[in-house]
Amino acid sequence: MNETKGGVDFTLEPAELASILIGATLLHNDVGGVIVETEAYDTTDPASHSFNGMTPRNAVMFGPPGHAYVYRSYGIHWCVNVTCGKRAGAVLLRAIEPSAGIEIMRERRGLAPLRLLCAGPGRLCQALAISIAHNGADLEKPPFAINPRETAPDIIVGPRIGITKAVDQPWRFGLKGSRFLSKPFPRA
Repeated sequence: MNETKGGVDFTLEPAELASILIGATLLHNDVGGVIVETEAYDTTDPASHSFNGMTPRNAVMFGPPGHAYVYRSYGIHWCVNVTCGKRAGAVLLRAIEPSAGIEIMRERRGLAPLRLLCAGPGRLCQALAISIAHNGADLEKPPFAINPRETAPDIIVGPRIGITKAVDQPWRFGLKGSRFLSKPFPRA
């Protein structure tokens, strides 16, 4: 794993970082778990928010790597991305396997099934209490922590979800066999 000062190397390009984040641990105020699903978005990718240049909404993507890019999806759910790469790349955090602060997550989400607490980017943000207030936050400083994985897991790769451009780009990454994914991967 590429690391910097004991952490994750956020200067990696999106597809590489999206793969490396599988098995890492995401915490927000000590609540979170193991990242089991991600998607990569590169500035040359027509599905990326940075593709058409900088706007007030996506400005964080054009800043330093290793920061939270938070936006609202469909006017309903917050989504959190990790900025990365040399220019305006990001990795969408799609799902985690809850392991820390499970009761807090259940209270925030108003439901009990562990599998559904953080299975999807909107659910993940609600369970971890991540909102637009965290846009631009340094993910290497409290209240956030991203701890690198200890071993290389089996990773599955497939097309991204919920986009209309570059739909065949295989930039969705998941922990093979995880029951905490937002949606199953297509069979090869």
